[in-house]
Amino acid sequence: MVNTAGATPEYPVNIPYPGRVAGQGTPATALLARRKIDHKLHSYTHDPRHDSYGLEAAEALGVPAERVFKTLLAEVDGALVVGIVPVTAQLDLKALAAAVGGKRAKMADVAAAERATGYVAGGISPLGQRKRLPTVLDNSAAGFDTLFCSAGRRGLEMELAPADLTRLLNAKLAPIAT
Repeated sequence: MVNTAGATPEYPVNIPYPGRVAGQGTPATALLARRKIDHKLHSYTHDPRHDSYGLEAAEALGVPAERVFKTLLAEVDGALVVGIVPVTAQLDLKALAAAVGGKRAKMADVAAAERATGYVAGGISPLGQRKRLPTVLDNSAAGFDTLFCSAGRRGLEMELAPADLTRLLNAKLAPIAT
């Protein structure tokens, strides 16, 4: 099935991939396949001139931006923690710290985030990271049948049920977006 919603000359038609596709493999997609999690992969041509990776994905896929989530890393009391929030929101660092029982939080250095996850900024997936980190998913995700987040590369998004994502990550649901 070809999704033409939101297609423009700048953002070609997005084609969902129901299964494995040559060249699409990432640690995140391998984990989904290994665990037999119902999901869809959506590929689009990444434009490096776009201001926001997440908003670019929403536009390219023709889906409401509130359903597209970004994976952010923060340091809470000196330890790395993953926060997953809608691309239309900001990560509330105080709320993230409280969700994991911490006191102080700050955004992680990009290089530290890339080292810990094995992914590059703009393509950090919550799944298949090098190190298993405490993870908090914004509770707004529970309001959707499926959500979108990076599948581990710029221009590749995965669509799956929030409950599956939460279970795979052993994540907490909490109000961490502002």
